Amino acid sequence: MNHCGTCRLETGRLVLRQFVTDDAAAMYRNWASDSEVTRYLTWSPHAGEDVSMALLKEWTASYQNDNYYQWAIVLKENGDEPIGSISAVHQNEDLSIIQIGYCIGRPWWNRGITSEALGAVIDFFFEKVGANRVEAIHDPNNPHSGMVMRKCGMKYEGTLRSSARNNQGICDACWYAVLRSER
Repeated sequence: MNHCGTCRLETGRLVLRQFVTDDAAAMYRNWASDSEVTRYLTWSPHAGEDVSMALLKEWTASYQNDNYYQWAIVLKENGDEPIGSISAVHQNEDLSIIQIGYCIGRPWWNRGITSEALGAVIDFFFEKVGANRVEAIHDPNNPHSGMVMRKCGMKYEGTLRSSARNNQGICDACWYAVLRSER
């Protein structure tokens, strides 16, 4: 793959950009402290803004790596304040596979924002990075995440039983993917 790092991406309604440490308050307030947002995720709600700040320090330091992809999701109508995140959570260089994870604050659910962000990131990974396969997984108890994946052209490939862990414990994982040849 031709890694180029977390480049700024823009869609009709969104800017996907690198995080900065000044985003800590918005991150904590808009999604990271919400137990409903993190219910099916692999990380616990942040106990305080200091937790968000510590994480953002790690992320911003990682931007120096060309194979690091972590975007702040910014709704243009809200200014520059992030409302969620989307990232490459796993990569397989040998097979040119990138797995994407995402989350967004509750006030912005069911508005097509996550689908718009995911679509832009999928296009980026195929067109700029040269990935062959982009995949994502979700807990079957969180069907809205699967709807986002399907809306972006990802195909359901199956459910692996008791194959993942999230804040609910050991769980099943529904796998979705799209291939570059399908775009």
